[in-house]
Parts: sequence; C-alpha cells; structure tokens
Amino acid sequence: MAIVLPHIEDSNTTHYIPPKNEYETFQDENHYEEKVREWGLSTTKDVKREFWYKDKNHQRLITIKGYETFGETADHNTLVIEFQDGNLSCIHPAYLKEMQASSFGKENWAQDEAVTPKTTSKAPKQSEKTDSAVKPKKQSKVKKEKPAKIVLPEEKVHFSGKVKQLALSWNHFNEDNDEVIVLENVRIQQDDAIEIGLAWCSHSKTLKKFELSPGETLEFDGKIVKKNLPKGKDVEDEAFILDVSVPYKINNPSKITKI
Repeated sequence: MAIVLPHIEDSNTTHYIPPKNEYETFQDENHYEEKVREWGLSTTKDVKREFWYKDKNHQRLITIKGYETFGETADHNTLVIEFQDGNLSCIHPAYLKEMQASSFGKENWAQDEAVTPKTTSKAPKQSEKTDSAVKPKKQSKVKKEKPAKIVLPEEKVHFSGKVKQLALSWNHFNEDNDEVIVLENVRIQQDDAIEIGLAWCSHSKTLKKFELSPGETLEFDGKIVKKNLPKGKDVEDEAFILDVSVPYKINNPSKITKI
C-alpha cells in the first residue's frame, strides 16, 4: 500500500485548543531565543522562527506567540502557537519538538487501522491457607518536623541578591550544558521581606551585557519558582563546577541594576 503524505495547510481538519486565559508573551528577541532554546526547539546559532505542526492527514507552518505556565511551582509551560490563518492553539513543547522530525507520524499515515490483540487475564486464586496468628503491626517512626515552607509569589516581584558564581547546568532538551548564574542572599523586597537564600537563573544575553562577576550585588524584577539546578556534565573547568544545591530558579530577570 502506498503511503499517503499529509496535505499542506489543511485548516479544516485541525483541532484547535485555544488558550483559556491571558498568556505570557516574549519581552524581546533575547527572551524569545532563550525560551525556544530552553524548550529544545532550536539548537542552531540563528533561532528558528517557524515550525511544523503535523497531524495524521496534514502539516502546517506555525509560529510561537507565547506560553502558559502551570503546576504548583508554575515551572511547566504550554506553548501558544499561531497558524497562518490567525488561529491560536496550545501544545506541549516536547510534542511540538517531536513534530519537527521527518519520521513523525509516518507509521500512522501508512496504516488505515490499528489492530490491538485482545488479551484475557485470570484473577489469581486466593490462597486457602490463612495464618492462625495475626502479626502485630510495626510502630511507625515519629516524623521530624519539617521547616516552614516558603510560599512563593506567583506574580513578578522585586529581588536583591549577590552573585555567588557562574556555573554550567545540563539541559536535557538539547543535551548540552547551559551557562547559569548562581545567586546568594536572595531576598524578595516587599513589606514583609522573604529570605530565599540561594537561587539561579539563565546567563542570558541581557545579563551578559553587565559582565557580572562573583561578589557583585544586584537588584532586579522577576518570577521565582521551585526548581533545583541540574548540575553540568563533563565539566573540565573548575571555575564552573557547582559545589552546592540550588533549589529555586528566577525566570526572566529584568530592570537589572548593580548596587
């Protein structure tokens, strides 16, 4: 049977999942490039602007308009994409990445039906033997009280912090190390200040303009989420070796000033 290739720009068969509420948009070109690389959608020097959206019977060109955040720590993203006819839809970044492969969907296009063999399972017979004596339950150990959990604000807030070191973090999307900045003495500046301690953020083009070095104190705006810093792999330069655990990430720092 011949394989039927998908049609181009067949909008009648596309199932749209429009965003429910307002979504995050990109602050500037640097922010766009940083997020696209974070999602693993582009590994080239020039970040891609158009991507393929593929389905069983068609494929269409789309652009990324922004993203939604979800989860308890607001650390997960759903992309908001725009088709050439102006329609918006949502898609997981990992799924869009799979669609860029030339082999995506070919197995489904070559088959009219998927046959799933029926399986039967027999419930295991209950043992007729029963223990005459009931074993006493072990006493559970007394749990130690955990320290009070920091309630992170969902909105953008003002921070202060000091550069601890530059480090490398493993990015499993592009399977390479990314440059990051580790901050210490991080504090959310508000009426009731919140002491965060250690946090990290991507060493974006915006931050590189400041030529930061350890010991410098900064003030900036940003969003904070609970996300441990993945340590870099195969790091030869000792200057980039991370020697501490960093539990929080600051996304999209802006309005940066040195103190």
